Amino acid sequence: MLRSVVVLSDVHGVLPVLDDVLRDPVVERADLIVVTGDHAAGPMPVETLDRLGRLGERVTLVRVNADRELVTMARDVGFERDGRPAVSFWAAAQLRDDQVGLLAGLPHPVTVDVDGFGPVLFCHGSPRDDDEVVLVDTRIERWREAFAGVDDAVRTIVCGHTHMPFVRLVDRRLVVNPGSVGMPYGTAGAPWALLENGTVSLHRTAVDPVRVGAALRAGSAFPDIDGWVDEYVVSPASDVDALLAFGPRDGR
Repeated sequence: MLRSVVVLSDVHGVLPVLDDVLRDPVVERADLIVVTGDHAAGPMPVETLDRLGRLGERVTLVRVNADRELVTMARDVGFERDGRPAVSFWAAAQLRDDQVGLLAGLPHPVTVDVDGFGPVLFCHGSPRDDDEVVLVDTRIERWREAFAGVDDAVRTIVCGHTHMPFVRLVDRRLVVNPGSVGMPYGTAGAPWALLENGTVSLHRTAVDPVRVGAALRAGSAFPDIDGWVDEYVVSPASDVDALLAFGPRDGR
């Protein structure tokens, strides 16, 4: 059984920040790294997937909505562009065939036995839908609906999708969201979570936005990389902005 699991989420192709997190000594010594996506929908998709791939069996990738959409875009089956970020269409066109196949074959959800926790379920939006929105203040009825199909033996559920880190109880189940490595809300730095010795702890790796912005401009051919850096690296949205944006989608 695994003794320690690091959880990352929503890297969004931001390789310089992912590298910063992977160099953290706590992350380096973890038995397993689980990434609950979105993995590649961002400015350095090819390089980010290659970096995750080099972790080998130390990493488990979970299927996610944005990368599922990248597969559809890359295979050119008439995906609607309405409301989708331009960076996603650009990223899909950069992916190699083997990377498209990798994303297409990812599982959702994933359950892993962790010492002190028992079976832990890792998902993106919710166990039943990788695009479902559940927030720290989502009404309990919605949480119960989202967890209705989960085995009673699973007492810890880890999700992503909303980019906001939190830990809360939902009807005696522990729910964890590690936040977003590549596109964080609220405060500066890259958030992630650690499951170890029966305890969940939220961590944040310090990030220099000037250095990250320069690295993305140098390493990405995305045509609007300057605008992307300004919006998501230099001036990220607050947690209030995120709650206002996501709130209407959780059925409140």
